[in-house]
Amino acid sequence: MELIVASTVGVLTAGGVYLMLRLRTFPVILGLALLSYAVNVFIFASGRLSIDQSPILSPYGEASYTDPLPQALVLTAIVISFGMTAVLVMIGLGAFFESETDRIDIDTADDAAAPEKDTQA
Repeated sequence: MELIVASTVGVLTAGGVYLMLRLRTFPVILGLALLSYAVNVFIFASGRLSIDQSPILSPYGEASYTDPLPQALVLTAIVISFGMTAVLVMIGLGAFFESETDRIDIDTADDAAAPEKDTQA
């Protein structure tokens, strides 16, 4: 079970880093989402992967339980990452509507060809 979870975290991280290195806005946002999912799975797995265990200590002396703190942290992280993804999508859309392209690289040849604007009035 641990091998599957570790492989999943590795694949999500690799896919997220690959997408973040792209030159378009939308793949970068998807890469950040994949990285947040990888972190969430990692935090969730740190609370011990046990099946059919109670999330609290039992009054009957059983020593095995599932730690509820990583579950609460992951739930909070999911909500925060959803909000940040929405903010990034709106920033990306604003940049797309302003420049009519979703490329995020800076082309210096276009900047050199553009005439300087007079800032003094």
